[in-house]
Amino acid sequence: MRWNPATGDLDDDAAGADAVVNLAGVSVASGRWTAERQNQLRSSRVDTTRKLIGSLAKLKPMPRIFLSASAVGYYGDRGDEELIEKSAPGRGFLADLCRDWESQATRAESLGMRVACIRFGAILARHGGALQRMLLPFNLGAGGRLGSGHQWMSWIGLADAVGVIRYMLENDLARGPVNTVAPTPVRNREFTKELARVLHRPAILPAPAFALRIAFGEMADALLLSSQRVLPQKLQIWGYRFAHPELPAALAAALGTP
Repeated sequence: MRWNPATGDLDDDAAGADAVVNLAGVSVASGRWTAERQNQLRSSRVDTTRKLIGSLAKLKPMPRIFLSASAVGYYGDRGDEELIEKSAPGRGFLADLCRDWESQATRAESLGMRVACIRFGAILARHGGALQRMLLPFNLGAGGRLGSGHQWMSWIGLADAVGVIRYMLENDLARGPVNTVAPTPVRNREFTKELARVLHRPAILPAPAFALRIAFGEMADALLLSSQRVLPQKLQIWGYRFAHPELPAALAAALGTP
């Protein structure tokens, strides 16, 4: 079925659908965060979600379930603090973006839908996302930690990202924000060391924080150097079984290595 976010037109075939999973959003990691880019990031998430809910409200019957993407960027830069779904939001553009994105999604509750916001960590997939961007420098032997490497990274394998979505569709307890991350966050230096091991490449060329800020501007602090030690408290309480709870197996699965 087709949906036009500009006009709000949604195919009539959408009527009777049980659930909607909203994953729309321009990549936050593709390009410097100029004022124009920030507007695109915001519009593709906040405005698109608002328009989508408006379109769903016209359906008879409406879907029963609305799952909407979000991100652990909601928490901002929090150092070594362990973060669960009840933790307060952080500060900065990305944290504000995620908060407003989730706020729009929760409007679907007033329409009688069960709503959950999927706070994704870095999704480990060979052909997209953060991992794909890391592969080139590592394959060239130029990989290494980012900044001090002390910052925490919260990640999830692609199989579990999909598995959690399916689990949330089938689990009536899944409401509100859900941290969609593996239960074993790691520091950036540990992540890069393990990635180098899986790729059989060195990890000896760190990227200094000042160089990252020159290259990427505000995005460097918000995405590359910020620390989020996020735990999947709700998923663990519900008993979700992770396919790859540990980083080595998740990277091996993502990269197709033994």
